[in-house]
Amino acid sequence: MNGDEASGDGYERRASGHEEVVRAHGHENVAAAHQSTFEVTTDDWLTPAGDCILAVEADRAPASFDPRFVAACQTTEATIEATVTVGDREWTVTGRGDPALTFDSDRSLVCRTSDYVDDRTVVVEASGAAADLDRALVTALSEGAELTLTLRVE
Repeated sequence: MNGDEASGDGYERRASGHEEVVRAHGHENVAAAHQSTFEVTTDDWLTPAGDCILAVEADRAPASFDPRFVAACQTTEATIEATVTVGDREWTVTGRGDPALTFDSDRSLVCRTSDYVDDRTVVVEASGAAADLDRALVTALSEGAELTLTLRVE
């Protein structure tokens, strides 16, 4: 036994950290042009103005994350990785946690390059935003591809 635990609800406790997995779908209006954030939403629609949104119809939102994951993120010392997987391509950004993170949103999650926090924020001071996403991934998402977002905190 290696110390890993899976609860079946998207949360996993790994020997070296905590992990949450969110699955969503691309949309024809995915542009991924925002310079300071990227977002995944449970909404089933996306207007062209939503240039930070990578995927819609997410199966989970921060309000459903395991309290152990949330607690691990609520410190400035927490390192959080956000990995976007579309098909066989991956893109990872690294940021940090913050005591002000609430994970209260039942609608969407946002990774930010700034230190701004609201109820949707899951990562601050991220190393990348929607505009930095590999354009092949953006094309796939605009064609409706499946997206998996894995959040891992150490």
